Amino acid sequence: MNNHVTVLEIDGKALEHNLNYFKKKLHPNTKTLAVVKAFGYGSDGVQVASFLQDKVDYFAVAYTHEGVALREAGIETPILVLHPQVQNFDQLVANRLEPSIYSFKTLTAFLAYADEALLMNYPVHLKFNTGLNRLGLWHNDIPLILSKLQESKHVKVESIFSHLAASEDHDEKEFTINQINNFAYIVKKIYEHLGYEPMIHILNTSGIVNYPQAQFDMVRLGIGLYGFGNDEKETSQLKNTHVLKSVISQIHMIEPGETVGYNRAFVSKGFSKTATIPIGHADGISRRLGNEKGYVTLHGQKAPIIGNVCMDMIMIDITKIDCKEGDEVYIFKNQQDILHMAEEAETISYEILTAISQRVKRILTS
Repeated sequence: MNNHVTVLEIDGKALEHNLNYFKKKLHPNTKTLAVVKAFGYGSDGVQVASFLQDKVDYFAVAYTHEGVALREAGIETPILVLHPQVQNFDQLVANRLEPSIYSFKTLTAFLAYADEALLMNYPVHLKFNTGLNRLGLWHNDIPLILSKLQESKHVKVESIFSHLAASEDHDEKEFTINQINNFAYIVKKIYEHLGYEPMIHILNTSGIVNYPQAQFDMVRLGIGLYGFGNDEKETSQLKNTHVLKSVISQIHMIEPGETVGYNRAFVSKGFSKTATIPIGHADGISRRLGNEKGYVTLHGQKAPIIGNVCMDMIMIDITKIDCKEGDEVYIFKNQQDILHMAEEAETISYEILTAISQRVKRILTS
């Protein structure tokens, strides 16, 4: 049993609110894929998927083992594996996971596997590179891809998709529209010769907001599901899903000139009161948040993190706060807290959320 007193609460009502907020932007027939990779953006992929399984059409994970965890939890919704590896094909197929085919090597390997295993119309997804240059098939390989697919009766293309590189950046509108147009061209060429028309999808969270004309058959909802719209206006309409809280382990009375923590980084200028909280950089709290860059909240008041962040603990200044040992402390409670942490740590909200260690207990409330 995980008895760590630091807890990450996942707000199910907030998840549902955010999902419905984006669904209202969609056409009635547009399907929704919820991205639950990286432990559900640092929350709990299994708990999130269990909560959402009757509310979305698809899930996506990064790696095969993430999909296996969902299946072992009893989730029957289709699951797209975005970055499958050849060595995991046995597990992937055994758990009815659907691979993204992102390279000619992966295509050849999976077709050979499917033929040998005598799979029947096994669903695969063709991912094309339209400008992100991370993963994806190339449009000039379409004739070769089609010839390979037509040689096999053991797989069926469930969808064709791509990924936008800068959908949140209005300065990159021309580039993004070119991506969408290139994708539409790729789809047209495949439709002409494949003999059937798979689903198509290209929009992520910011794409749903900024390029609604490109909804196609399905959209992929990632960070927006967890309360961030990559835009101040959109984020204000969403609800925070991650609440990280702990307790005060010990309170110290500090005299003038005394120091706190490793390397004596904090020096008290007067009589002060500090509290120690059982969470540290091993739990995902960046060392950049020490020395009064970051803060926690207790009894509605902000308390700065003082000294250096330790592996398992942080110290905070509570001189002006009436509190006692055992009192509840919020490391972050809302989007503003998370965005402040991201700014001070010179990163983005995604990293703050996904950095929370798996030793921190997760609880989904609904």
